[in-house]
Amino acid sequence: MADVRGPRVGLFVTCLVDLFRPTVGFAAVKLLEDAGCRVEVPLQTCCGQPAFNSGDRADARAIARQVIETFEAFDYVVAPSGSCAGQMKVHYPELFAGDPEWSARAAAFSSKVFELTSFLADMLGVRDVTAHFDGHVTYHDACSGLRDLQIREAPRRLLRSVAGLTLAELKDADVCCGFGGTFCVKYAEVSNAIVGRKVASVEASGAGTLLAGDLGCLMNMAGKLKRQGSAVKSRHVAEVLAGMTDAPAIGESG
Repeated sequence: MADVRGPRVGLFVTCLVDLFRPTVGFAAVKLLEDAGCRVEVPLQTCCGQPAFNSGDRADARAIARQVIETFEAFDYVVAPSGSCAGQMKVHYPELFAGDPEWSARAAAFSSKVFELTSFLADMLGVRDVTAHFDGHVTYHDACSGLRDLQIREAPRRLLRSVAGLTLAELKDADVCCGFGGTFCVKYAEVSNAIVGRKVASVEASGAGTLLAGDLGCLMNMAGKLKRQGSAVKSRHVAEVLAGMTDAPAIGESG
């Protein structure tokens, strides 16, 4: 008898979600299960992007091997982050190019990796969610998801199905927020200038809530908005799509 159960999905939670915003992980599980997936969250570590971006290829490869070994048995690997998904899907094959043992494994693994909204909308064909959210929102396209994975329409398509929600397009939505991982630490003044322009666009949109698919970007923008005394709230797109918005917004105490 054929197995009619849904695909077995390994959820790559991401370090920031695990440490700072677990509700994003729970929202991702809900969205995937609502779409018919069998979701598991194995014991996991970082995707290795900080080491990779810093030029530490040896540690980046060591971390990548751990991730591949942990997740390669799943039908799909999904992350609520274009940054981590981009690292695993695009840059893992680069790390192991020419490696006789790991090149094929990295390629097979990367072919199963997806960012959450893209997996739901493009891979599974989800068109509607059952969530409700009253208010105007705007959406920031995080650099890795947009440029590494070409994700733009998937989150917007899903957001338009949320009852009560109005989506206001953000001017220069595709422009960096200034986070860039360690970039914001190494080049603090430049980063602050970039995020200053970004939050000015957010304010000009008239939206009451800022959404994005990467928690690092959201924490960066939420921090700037809070320091400027803005009333705009920041949330991960998964929380709104899953109808899980009871928790305080990012950057607010609960």
